[in-house]
Amino acid sequence: MSLNLAAVVTATASPLSARLPWILFAGAVLLIVLGIAAFRYLLAWRESRHASSDSSRSELLRARDERLKLALWASGEQFWDYDLVQRKLHGMRADESAPDAADITVLTRHGEVPTIHEDDLPYVMERLRLHLQGKSSLFMSEHRMDLRGDGHWVWIRARGRVVERDEEGHALRIAGTARDITISRNAEYEHRIASEVMRSMNEAVAVLDWAHHFITINPAFTRITGYSEEEIIGKPVRMLDSDQHDEAFFDRLDQDLRRTGHWSGEIWKLRKDGEEILCHIETNVVPDASGERPLYVQVLTDITEQKRAEQELRYLANYDTLTSLPNRSLLSERLSRAIVRARREHGRVAVLFIDLDRFKDINDSLGHATGDRILRAAAARVQQTVGTEHTVARLSGDEFTVVLEDIASTEEAEAIAQRIIQAFRLPLNFGERLELSVTPSIGISLYPEHAQVPTELLKHADTAMYQAKAMGRHTYQVYAESMDEKNRHRAILASALRRAIDRDELSLVFQPRLSISQQRITGVEALLRWDSKEFGVVSPTQFIPLAEESGMILELGAWALRQACMTLREWHRAGLEDLSVAVNISATQLQRGDLQRVVARTLAETGVPANRLELELTESVIMANPAQNADTLRACRRLGISLAIDDFGTGYSSLAYLKRLPLTTLKIDREFISDLTHDIDDEAITSTIITMGQSLALKVVAEGVETYDQYEFLRNHGCDEVQGHWVSAALEPEQCLRFIRDYYPGSGVRVAS
Repeated sequence: MSLNLAAVVTATASPLSARLPWILFAGAVLLIVLGIAAFRYLLAWRESRHASSDSSRSELLRARDERLKLALWASGEQFWDYDLVQRKLHGMRADESAPDAADITVLTRHGEVPTIHEDDLPYVMERLRLHLQGKSSLFMSEHRMDLRGDGHWVWIRARGRVVERDEEGHALRIAGTARDITISRNAEYEHRIASEVMRSMNEAVAVLDWAHHFITINPAFTRITGYSEEEIIGKPVRMLDSDQHDEAFFDRLDQDLRRTGHWSGEIWKLRKDGEEILCHIETNVVPDASGERPLYVQVLTDITEQKRAEQELRYLANYDTLTSLPNRSLLSERLSRAIVRARREHGRVAVLFIDLDRFKDINDSLGHATGDRILRAAAARVQQTVGTEHTVARLSGDEFTVVLEDIASTEEAEAIAQRIIQAFRLPLNFGERLELSVTPSIGISLYPEHAQVPTELLKHADTAMYQAKAMGRHTYQVYAESMDEKNRHRAILASALRRAIDRDELSLVFQPRLSISQQRITGVEALLRWDSKEFGVVSPTQFIPLAEESGMILELGAWALRQACMTLREWHRAGLEDLSVAVNISATQLQRGDLQRVVARTLAETGVPANRLELELTESVIMANPAQNADTLRACRRLGISLAIDDFGTGYSSLAYLKRLPLTTLKIDREFISDLTHDIDDEAITSTIITMGQSLALKVVAEGVETYDQYEFLRNHGCDEVQGHWVSAALEPEQCLRFIRDYYPGSGVRVAS
């Protein structure tokens, strides 16, 4: 068209006026053409613009959807949109099982809200109400829901807010995200339980990092070690280590941990205050969350007091608390080991059984506290004598045992026993300026000569010790089989003694007592005799100790007292009304026999006047338990009877204490009378005893008077009565009655019947 427009302009050469209409027409046409072209161009440009805009918008929407899909898949969150009017829920989530982003699919759900657990529903509704009322900027809740409708509850954490309201501001829609937190919720719950358990444990628990630095501790750790959490977190575990373990110990501990992942044992630890405590520790290796660096969990238990208690129990089980010597249990163990070694090496073992002579009398007279100090001193004396290479044990009471190993011969064991006896010649020092002489009796048995086992060796040594006592004490005896024969005889004798009363084998004999001033028999001493159908006449020195050891002395003593009183009653009826009878009382009767009631009952049953009965007790019997015995004697004295102390001068009694006892008679032991006219010392002692007895207003009786010279000495020194073979031997009741009746006053000798 432009080309036509140019041709039109060139061909026309006529004047302007002639050509003006044509020009105007051509211009108008050109404008129309240009306008149409421009319009078409605009239409085409607009269509092209719209097409480009739609394509860009689609790309944006696709990109946005893709990013949302990636976000849901990567985060595990679910998108939800809830229509409050229709009460419909639209949910959208990515399939988490997709292996990568390219395979992600979006799952949608439309319908009712899944069932909320009835226990959580009130909480969810309250949280929703607060948000809808504008009291909270977000709706947030953690609750259980049954997403699949099969009763399987999962924990959901939901967050959202109102996204649409009506003109009046009422909420129409609420949208947000939700996440399944079941695993983390359970883990958190287990963590809370574990934390509470750890907090409430009595054992100290500490968690260490890979470098053995503290991460966390429980309250028990603070209580045991003294360190608070602020003081110890981040510090190395070695800060609690004691110097009692060397580096090699800790190196072995680390090696065990690396090799097995566990270590258990006892370690000395150092408290904050510097006190050392013994701990039992369990250490386990636990990987951290990344699984790369290990954590160490330690459980510590303070066993210091437990160990001390165990040591005390072990000590009490094996050692005597008074002397700190091994006791019977440890002695048996050591003796067994000694025998095993001797059997292997073809050697000998000797057992020395030691018993302190008359210790009971000393213990009872001086008191148990002093007796304990004597035992400790005696134990030290024995240990010093035999040396620390040999075992010295205390079995019980005043009995000690020595185990001698590597003994070459019996003579060597005897030499050691003799050294022990010699060592006790020096007084025992057991306090400030306090000392006392004690003598031992020792029995010896040897392996393999006498026995093969510990119990037999101890029994044989014990048997030999009793033989040493029978030999006069303060000596030793080596075991021999004949000693067992004597023991068996004693056992058989004791059995027969139990049947003696029923068999009517017991009887009383009476020894007259002469009054020097009146020159007549004023009393008799009743003496117990046993004529056994099996053994014949048994000496009182044999069966009286047996009766005391077995406790039969209570029955025998009561029988003797009753028989003596019945005999005296018959003599009174025969005209000897002024005659008195003396009956011996043992320590067992005095301490355990309810003596006052027995005497009162006997007097009442026999009708004998109380002032005609005298009870004789030795010094050792009275002083066995002075305070208690004094009360018993006073009770007996109140009955009206007389009380005599027999064998005076041979015991350990205190004269000051004797003065306070309710005694009426003092009997001088025959040991001082036998050499009365040949020994100046005995004469001095006897005269002193007579003078002392008279000063205490006591009747003085001399026992064992055998000669006229002895009688004359006693008469000249003011003795009241004498008793012994010079007057008369012990007689049967009928013989004694005739002797008393036929005695010629003033003759001083026994008249033949």
